Amino acid sequence: MFSLNGSSFTNNSLSGVSRCLTQSSRRVSAPMVVVAAVNSNGKPGDRNVMANVSTESAAPVELEAKTTVTGGVGDVYGEDSATEDQSITPWVLSVASGYSLLRNPHYNKGLAFTERERDSHYLRGLLPPGVVNHDVQVKKMMNSIRQYDVPLQRYMAMMDLQEMNERLFYKLLIENVEELLPIVYTPTVGEACQKYGSIFRRPQGLFISLKEKGKIHEVLKNWPEKKIQVIVVTDGERILGLGDLGCQGMGIPVGKLSLYTALGGIRPSACLPVTIDVGTNNENLLNDEFYIGLRQRRATGQEYAELLDEFMYAVKQNYGEKVLIQFEDFANHNAFDLLAKYGTSHLVFNDDIQGTASVVLAGLVAALNLVGGTLAEHTFLFLGAGEAGTGIAELIALEMSKQTGIPLEETRKKIWMVDSKGLIVKSRMEMLQHFKRPWAHDHEPVKELVNAVKSIKPTVLIGSSGAGRTFTKEVVQAMATFNEKPIIFALSNPTSQSECTAEEAYTWSEGRAIFASGSPFAPVEYKGKVYASGQANNAYIFPGFGLGLIISGAIRVHDDMLLAASEALAEQVSQENFEKGLIYPPFSNIRKISAHIAAKVAAKAYELGLATRLPKPKDLVAYAESCMYSPTYRSYR
Repeated sequence: MFSLNGSSFTNNSLSGVSRCLTQSSRRVSAPMVVVAAVNSNGKPGDRNVMANVSTESAAPVELEAKTTVTGGVGDVYGEDSATEDQSITPWVLSVASGYSLLRNPHYNKGLAFTERERDSHYLRGLLPPGVVNHDVQVKKMMNSIRQYDVPLQRYMAMMDLQEMNERLFYKLLIENVEELLPIVYTPTVGEACQKYGSIFRRPQGLFISLKEKGKIHEVLKNWPEKKIQVIVVTDGERILGLGDLGCQGMGIPVGKLSLYTALGGIRPSACLPVTIDVGTNNENLLNDEFYIGLRQRRATGQEYAELLDEFMYAVKQNYGEKVLIQFEDFANHNAFDLLAKYGTSHLVFNDDIQGTASVVLAGLVAALNLVGGTLAEHTFLFLGAGEAGTGIAELIALEMSKQTGIPLEETRKKIWMVDSKGLIVKSRMEMLQHFKRPWAHDHEPVKELVNAVKSIKPTVLIGSSGAGRTFTKEVVQAMATFNEKPIIFALSNPTSQSECTAEEAYTWSEGRAIFASGSPFAPVEYKGKVYASGQANNAYIFPGFGLGLIISGAIRVHDDMLLAASEALAEQVSQENFEKGLIYPPFSNIRKISAHIAAKVAAKAYELGLATRLPKPKDLVAYAESCMYSPTYRSYR
């Protein structure tokens, strides 16, 4: 509690979408004054010293009265108490002003500060005299970013902007999403992770290593935001198709959470990127003088499990039952086990297994408008039987079972897989990892992909192998011999690891392929016709999916929610898109798409009895849109 002009206020502004989840929110206007930081002995401090508390408490303006979570549900899981700000430093309060305000990315507006704001916030002389509005700032920054020819330079410029002016960063990203998405996300983020040690400037998330074992609960309290709604966590063992990048995998959680905000409307202060550092088996990194992580081989077994256990327990203890934990880029041998282990006790989601599956299923459902038939009438062949491939396969089988009423065990028989040892068949059962066994069917062994294609005669070929250029000319031509419109998805990231390029798919199929990829490809001209390929990008799904979980107060993730997300995305593909050969809608409309996905996911959570935000809003789409963060500048008093 603190007092301004004789009035008391409580620092309890809820992060993320939670402004929409309040019974009442009474805005209290107060003139901006510079409040001196007060130490634990009651002595005044420097007025420009920033407190190590939630950035919401360092706001130069608006203050809110204490609010409570909406609906008829009490604090069953302890979120309210778990997210109360706690005094963990000797400083009680410091209000951002002057020089410190210009270096606070949450509230800095740069040259957009008005004349009045410059007077009231001690900014005179610290800025040039010109006042530039938000739109002009966006135009200026885009012009500046376009001057860089190297994608990694553009990435670094965007990260610098995020650390300097958060609202300008998100407005820039939202308004130029199709151009900037490949910069802040795949494929450029892959290169950024490879070079993260060299380009690291300031922490953008929490690094939790084996050194922090036994004190993770306290480490989480070091993060300045206390009301976290989404955590993206990686251990860096399988970054995209690039392998073990150890601590340098932090670029992935940072990038994912940027998209949670830009595309899904989750407030930045509600997002927490985390890297679990248990070492790396990458010899190049261990010998790299610029590597910033633990210089040891990866911990495994009990030591690894205990660290993850402590982390998961500490997250729930700090942030409550309804915080969404998204696992990202864990290796196969851990990804499935972690999802199974914590899926019944936490709100967890694995984007590589579940997010990829949902976006691919959406593309397949949309593609049926071009090729005809139902999912159950098609045959699927996968190259790659890891977490992405088996996750996609399982969701396809679930959707087929839902549509036809055929048991899941039977619908799985329409799906075949090729791994590094060839076609997965029953004769290999004893040597298969557990997650591959449902896909072992009766068939003679087949070693080569092209021979599997010729034998199985699939209508859909999906690559999730992480191995580039494996859909050879012979493979694509074989698909085209028995399919009028072969569906070919080359999903591996980054671009260098894609199973084939868009140009190869269209050329080798004589322009008949329905193609989508994980990384973006430019339109292809073949025999006078331009083909625009779709991008099966997880960014279509996870931001809206997470928003749906949050606005419903979901406590667990259910497979039916993933199916609902897929169906919602497929519904957003217009006839105009189909006429261009696209099976995904344009990213330019992604915020509305995310709102529709969120509404379908939330509706399913209510239907399944997994929602805790009661009563259920009448119009979930409008409700989702109203809850989405908007990066507009506030008027500071």
